[in-house]
Amino acid sequence: MRALWTILVLCAVQVQPARAQSLYEPGAYQPLAADHKAFRIGDVVTVQVIENASAAANADTGSRRSNALGASLTRARTDALRVGVDTAGEFDGGGRTARTGRLVAQLSVTVREVLPNGDLRLEGEQLLTINEEQQRIVLSGLARPQDISDGNVVLSTRLADARITYVGDGDLADRQRPAWWRRALDWMGF
Repeated sequence: MRALWTILVLCAVQVQPARAQSLYEPGAYQPLAADHKAFRIGDVVTVQVIENASAAANADTGSRRSNALGASLTRARTDALRVGVDTAGEFDGGGRTARTGRLVAQLSVTVREVLPNGDLRLEGEQLLTINEEQQRIVLSGLARPQDISDGNVVLSTRLADARITYVGDGDLADRQRPAWWRRALDWMGF
């Protein structure tokens, strides 16, 4: 009886449907003669950051204002009593601002998401330490597959919704910031 029970258990364990496995995966297929461009999550893309920015603004303002208010009171027999108020104001102002910036860098980022239209969401960061100053570049944006070259490189000017942050930390960056008391006075308007 025990032997029969063991045979039934073994038969139950071994009876499983056969499953066929395929070597072809549609999401990962790439022909041998194809370019090796990024097209999947986790693929690496090199971004060449070449950004030039400049802005200038001029403003000239002039205004003049003059107000007058007068009143007169008269006495019955003698002199008239007069009361008057005059005000005048004048304002003349102007300003000019100018700013330029340039950033040239190259960093490799990864594909974080493939959108339904085929565009790739790229994200990544690079940390550099130069003379005990830490430089950090953070990049994110959307790239069209046709904008990625055969060498798997895309220009930052071809990224949509690009966010590029370049921040430095260290003694040099600290010395370029105003002292806390100067920022407090600026905040109060002095």
